[in-house]
Amino acid sequence: MLPAGSRLTRRDEFASVVRRGRRSGRSRLVVHICGGAGDGGPRAGFVVSRAVGNAVVRHRVTRRLRHLVAPRLQQLPSDALLVVRALPPAADASSAELAEDLDAGLRSAMRKLSGSPR
Repeated sequence: MLPAGSRLTRRDEFASVVRRGRRSGRSRLVVHICGGAGDGGPRAGFVVSRAVGNAVVRHRVTRRLRHLVAPRLQQLPSDALLVVRALPPAADASSAELAEDLDAGLRSAMRKLSGSPR
């Protein structure tokens, strides 16, 4: 579970990260990250739409993503805001597959955020 201070909760926060942030897509998820006016460390939020599956499937995907993101938050810059959007193939993915996509997406998005070439 993410601590309350590490969660994005408001719609405008999600919209701002998706609109202003750097994006990196993978087969099962899309990572959006931006440097924000975040106080108190990096924060993360999750978007798992109905396209992923019914409520049971969506909650399972969200729990897996939350579990995967929690230890990776400390590796992000202190003002980072992160949104992880699950795509329909995430419903059938194992935690290891989600972790692989998350790590690759974070690396790519962080590279874009810092402006360094590939």
